[in-house]
Amino acid sequence: MALPASRISLKGRALRLLSQREHSRVELERKLAAHEEEPGSLARALDELEAKGFISEERVVASVVHRRASKLGAARVQQELAAKGLSAESMSLALEQLRGTEFERARDVWSRKFGESATDPQERAKQMRFLLSRGFAAEVVRKVTG
Repeated sequence: MALPASRISLKGRALRLLSQREHSRVELERKLAAHEEEPGSLARALDELEAKGFISEERVVASVVHRRASKLGAARVQQELAAKGLSAESMSLALEQLRGTEFERARDVWSRKFGESATDPQERAKQMRFLLSRGFAAEVVRKVTG
């Protein structure tokens, strides 16, 4: 028999969230703050989960990069990682690798969406805006659409 939602512990709620996908500590704090009954209990629960290896910034970075890098540029991936409250140190290596493959990824996204070079300036501007909105660097966008 399942416990009513109000009877599930903070640690149980955190584990349920972590079973669905990787979450950063900041995300878990944000999602579970409303369920904290006594001050400090959420921090203790998350400290324990972090000590046991259930919460890992490196896994969160790897997960986001794996899911989003094929569709987005390094700037947009960085924005998503920052929104998860990750430290700059944990993001730096992954972002450096993404910037190294930015041209190839932008070209793949462009070819899936458009397939052929623009015939007029308006179409080229549309293609450029699309790639820029996906977080690809302006220099890379110029090379891909040029």
